[in-house]
Amino acid sequence: MSVYVSNITIPVGADFNQTFILSNAFGNSLNLSGYTASSILKKHPNSSKTSAVFDVTFPDPRMTGQVRISLASTITSTLKSGRYCYDILVDDGNGERTRVIEGSALVTAGVTTTVT
Repeated sequence: MSVYVSNITIPVGADFNQTFILSNAFGNSLNLSGYTASSILKKHPNSSKTSAVFDVTFPDPRMTGQVRISLASTITSTLKSGRYCYDILVDDGNGERTRVIEGSALVTAGVTTTVT
């Protein structure tokens, strides 16, 4: 698997979800049964401080190759607006770890901060 670059935008104070579809060299969706994954947000790759840890799920791991990252509004409300970086690292269950997605994350401040 090669690393796919995808830039994302995360709104401060709102729930964030992004779904990616992983495929093989032939364009077929990967079977992600038995896989685990992790994903974090940092100001820059060498930063010792993690800004946020994404929840990572596989909505339908067998057929669609979907991996979803998400942050609750309680997490995004603690972020300062600006540019960050993130990646997604998957483990196939046999100990092989692969970075499958990486990119920039633009965290944007909003005007509305409460829902009435």
